[in-house]
Amino acid sequence: MQKKKFKLILISTPWPLYNRPSIQLGALKAYLQTQHPDVDVHADHAFLKIAATLGYRLYQEISERTWLAEAVYAALLYPQRTEVVKKFFKRHAKSGAHIGKTRFSDLTAVVKKTTDALIDDIAWQKYQLAGFSVSLCQLTSALYFIKRIKQRYPHLIIAIGGSTFSGATGPRFFDLFADVDLVVNGEGELPFSRLVGHLKASAGLAGLPPIEGVVTAATVKSSGAPTRHRQMKNLKDLPPPDYEDYFRLLKSLAPPKRFFPTLAVETSRGCWWQRPTKAGNTKGCAFCNLNLQWQGYRTKDPGQVAGEIDHLTSTYQTLAVSFVDNVLPKRDSKEIFNKLIGLQKDLRMFSEIRATTPRPELNLMARAGMQEVQIGIEALATSLLAKLNKGTTAIQNLEIMRDCETLGLINYANLILHFPGSDEQDVAETLRSLEFALPYRPLKAVGFWLGLGSPVWQNPGAYGIKAVFNHPNWGCLFPKKITTSLRFMIQAYRGDLGYQRGIWRPVEKALKQWQQAYSELNSRPKPSPSLYFRDGREFLIIRQRRLRGETLNHRLVGTSRQIYLYCQHHRSVNRIRDRFPAFAEDKIVAFLKMMAAKKLMFDEKGRYLSLAIPVKRF
Repeated sequence: MQKKKFKLILISTPWPLYNRPSIQLGALKAYLQTQHPDVDVHADHAFLKIAATLGYRLYQEISERTWLAEAVYAALLYPQRTEVVKKFFKRHAKSGAHIGKTRFSDLTAVVKKTTDALIDDIAWQKYQLAGFSVSLCQLTSALYFIKRIKQRYPHLIIAIGGSTFSGATGPRFFDLFADVDLVVNGEGELPFSRLVGHLKASAGLAGLPPIEGVVTAATVKSSGAPTRHRQMKNLKDLPPPDYEDYFRLLKSLAPPKRFFPTLAVETSRGCWWQRPTKAGNTKGCAFCNLNLQWQGYRTKDPGQVAGEIDHLTSTYQTLAVSFVDNVLPKRDSKEIFNKLIGLQKDLRMFSEIRATTPRPELNLMARAGMQEVQIGIEALATSLLAKLNKGTTAIQNLEIMRDCETLGLINYANLILHFPGSDEQDVAETLRSLEFALPYRPLKAVGFWLGLGSPVWQNPGAYGIKAVFNHPNWGCLFPKKITTSLRFMIQAYRGDLGYQRGIWRPVEKALKQWQQAYSELNSRPKPSPSLYFRDGREFLIIRQRRLRGETLNHRLVGTSRQIYLYCQHHRSVNRIRDRFPAFAEDKIVAFLKMMAAKKLMFDEKGRYLSLAIPVKRF
C-alpha cells in the first residue's frame, strides 16, 4: 500500500495585524518545504477571517489593546467566567470609537460563530500535526481553537510556539492545558523540522527522541525545565517567506473586503544592543523582553534581503513592506537600502530604527521608499535614558525627530511614563525637552509595563521594585489554578506606582497640549513646518510659527549663520570654538544661549543642536 502523504497545518489565530501575512507562518512554511519537499504544509491565517467578519476597523481597535483582545476569547474559553470577563472588557473599552459602541455579548457571539465555522470547515483528519504560532494578544484565542479542535479530533498532535512560550513553560503546563501535546521553545525552524522528520517515520509521538527546543510533558517531568533553544547559525539558509495561503484567502473575500496588504520581511533576528552579561543576566534596554526566543544576533546578507523583497513584491503584486526586525543591522543597513534603491520599485516601507541612526542613512532609507518609522525614543531626559539603558541622550533623540520631520518620515515613537525608579529630575528634564520638541510629530505616551524576562524583571531591586508577579488582569481572564501556576509575559510589581503616577501627570498634560498644537499648526493643506529656515548663502532666515501668536522671523548673518548650519548635527562648545577660531568664545557662548532661549537651538551639557528644518530638504 502507498504510504499516506504527511500533511501539517500552521495556524495564526487573532489578534495580529490583519493587513499583513504572518511572517512566523510564512517563514516556517517556506523552510519546512525546503527540508521536507514531500510534506504538504498549509498556513491558515485565521485572524484574517475573523477580521473580515468583524470589520477591519473594529478588529484593529481590539488588536491594538492587549487586554481587550485576550478578553474576547477568554469568555469563550471559560464560559462560566463570562460575567467577570464582560465587566473586565467594559472597563477597558471605555475609549475607542468602535469598541465603545459594541456590546460584549454581540461581539463574542459573532467571534464564536465565525471561529467555530472556520474550524468546522477544515478537514482536520487530513493532518498529522497542527502548529500554532502564539505571540502577543494570541494566547486565549489559540487556546480556544485548540480546545475546540481537540474535542473533535483528539488524536491530532497539537504543537504551540512563539514568543509567548519562550522559556515560560512551567512544570504544570501540560497538566493545565492537556490538549497541547508539545511546545516549541524559541526559534521554530530547526526544532519543528526535526519533529516533522520523526513524525513522518513514526506517525506518532511514541518514541520521540530528545529534540532541542521541543518541550513535552515527558521532558518537563524528567528535567523539570524547558529544553534549551536550538536555532539556525546563519540566516542565509532561510528561503523567502511563503505567503501564498494568505493571499489566496484574501482573494476569496468579497471585493469590498479586499485590500493591498503589507509584506512582512526580516533582515535579522535578535538585537545587537541586547546581549548577555558574565553574570548571566541580559544587558540591553531595561524594559525590553522582545528577544527571549533568540540567542545572539544574526543577519541576512544585504543581497539576500533585497532579493527577498524583490521576489515578494513581484510575486504578490504589492509594494508595501514592513521590516519586523527589533533593530536593523548596524553594519549592513546602508548596503541594504542602496540595493533596494537599485530595484527601481516605488516601495512604501516601515521599520523600527535606533535613535542613533545618522542623517545620511535616514536619507538613504527615504530614497529607498521608507515612509514610516518607529524610533526607539522612549524618553526625552538623558537621566532617564540612562536608567532605561538606551545608550542615547535627549539631544540625540531631538536630532532624529527633527531629521524625520525634514524628510517627511512619519515617526510613531513612544514616550515611556511611570518607569520604576524614575524621579522628579527625570520629569523636569522631560518637561524642558518637550518645550523644544514642539515643532516635531508628537510622541505617544505609553505606561511602563513589566515584561517577563526583561532586565528590570531579572533585577527588580535595582529599580526599587519589592515584588514581581503575574499582572492582576490575568486573574480576570483565567481561573486561579492557572494564574498561580504559570508565569505570563505581562507581569506586575509592587513598588513606587503611586509616586510614579503622581510625578508624571504634568508630562501627560504637556503631551496632550503638544498633540493639539501640532494638529492645529499642520491642519491646512501642505503646511510649512512650524520651525524652518531658508538659506540665503550669506544669511539665514528662520521662521517660527506659533499656535497662539504671530509668526516670528529671525535673520542670522555671517558667522552666526555658519554656526547654526554647523549645529545641524549636535556639537559641543569646544567643537564649535575650534571650527570658528576667529569668533571669540564668549561671543559664541552668548549666541548659543540666546538661540536656546528662543527655542531655536537645544542645549544639553555643553552641546548644541539647531532645531529648524531646512526648506531645501537634504
